[in-house]
Amino acid sequence: MENQYDEDASPSVKGKSMYQYIADAWKRPGDGQMRELSLQRRVKWRREENFSRVERPTRLDRARKLGYKAKQGYVVVRGRVRKGSFRRRSIRRGRRAKRMGMTKMTTGKSLQRMCEERTQKRYPNLEVINSYWVGRDGNFEWYEVILVDPHHPVIKADPKINWIYGGSHKGRVYRGKTSAGRRGRGLHKKGKGAEKIRPSIGAKKNLGK
Repeated sequence: MENQYDEDASPSVKGKSMYQYIADAWKRPGDGQMRELSLQRRVKWRREENFSRVERPTRLDRARKLGYKAKQGYVVVRGRVRKGSFRRRSIRRGRRAKRMGMTKMTTGKSLQRMCEERTQKRYPNLEVINSYWVGRDGNFEWYEVILVDPHHPVIKADPKINWIYGGSHKGRVYRGKTSAGRRGRGLHKKGKGAEKIRPSIGAKKNLGK
């Protein structure tokens, strides 16, 4: 019987972890078995109450990267927000085309930030840590939001997350402190072209006065 391992292979090469397989499957959620699974999920999610708690994350790899732990004090909530732009009905007369307000009507916040803020409003005793995308259809986008109970004794005893117990972190999602919020504020960019972003765009404007 031949050896199933290549003798010339480097001993430092290791196989993929479970999280890497999950991440690879979610790179193309519309292909193969993932497509059928996502269709079944969306049918179920449409019937559920919006912003409801889920027992375990749908994307375990993303949840772990964004701070989730399978311990007391952590909560995962699946929420949906509507899709589409803010286009208005066409104005037939009384305006020139420039003043109709039909084009370039973009939101200042992403749908992910909207979902995080609405989740925080639904669970005011918890604090939003982060969120990740889990699906979409023609009308909605679904996100799963990771929340933490800052007053839970397990959270207070964990040195990696007990920083959230401080009063300065209250309502952090409304101030753009999550990953989606920082992206919307331009804080994921550094270097050339991002000189006027830090500490914030508003602070830079006030310094110029």
